[in-house]
Amino acid sequence: MGLNQSNITDLFESKTGEVSGKLSEYKNQRDELNVMVRGQLDRRNEINRQVKELIIEVQKQKAIRNEANGRVAELRKIRLERTNELKEVRSKLRGISKHDAISEGRKKNGKSSRSVREQMNKLEWRHQTGQISPKKEKDFFSTMKRLQGEYKALRAEEEASSSSVLKEVKHAEKVQQKAHDAVTAASEKSEEAHSLMMELSNEVDRLRGLANNEHLKLTSTKNDADDKHNRYIISLRCIHSMQDILKLSGSRKDDDEEERVDVTDLMSKLMSGDTLSTDELMMLQRN
Repeated sequence: MGLNQSNITDLFESKTGEVSGKLSEYKNQRDELNVMVRGQLDRRNEINRQVKELIIEVQKQKAIRNEANGRVAELRKIRLERTNELKEVRSKLRGISKHDAISEGRKKNGKSSRSVREQMNKLEWRHQTGQISPKKEKDFFSTMKRLQGEYKALRAEEEASSSSVLKEVKHAEKVQQKAHDAVTAASEKSEEAHSLMMELSNEVDRLRGLANNEHLKLTSTKNDADDKHNRYIISLRCIHSMQDILKLSGSRKDDDEEERVDVTDLMSKLMSGDTLSTDELMMLQRN
């Protein structure tokens, strides 16, 4: 491509207009992408903030779970002690019953509160199923009344015969049940903390995935924005270079000289986005 004093101005002025259009286009695209980068950055940072808060809560629930597990281990030892104590007093009660005089008397006549209760249940079942005729209902009620009296009397005798040991048994049962309830409560607290910890951990993993996706989008958008910015800068440099060339060309004094020179390489370099050096500009000026 040959350039001379007569056509360099027209050529560069038209190219300056074209590059100016690209300059405006790249600037607008860069600015739009920068807005997107800001939004993606804010979303990523917000997700990471939530992740940090959840991790703190996970650690808190883990501490609660571990403390509850330690408490469960201690309470199980206590429950075992109370269970053994209950076994001892029950064994003691059985030993007393074997040698109790009233118990011996019940064995002789074959009656105990338990046997009377079983007899009452059988009669009541027969009455409910219609096995007792209406004519014998009077005898049924009379017998039930007598058996109820016997049951109460035998029950009172049985309780009186070993009342102190029975009280020990009942007390031991209550203490053992209390220890068992404490273990259950601590276990439930541990399980609840563990379940919540796992739920929060799963949410942390989910949010981390979202944060990674946002980061990838952010990186891609930022690269696009940087590319548009670089193109903008290159276009700006091209305009400045062409304007400098026009200024240098216009300052030449010898208007009669129409020497031509082939500057294809310099123009190719200029239009590719590179800024012309001072020597290259002077070369164009000399030609």
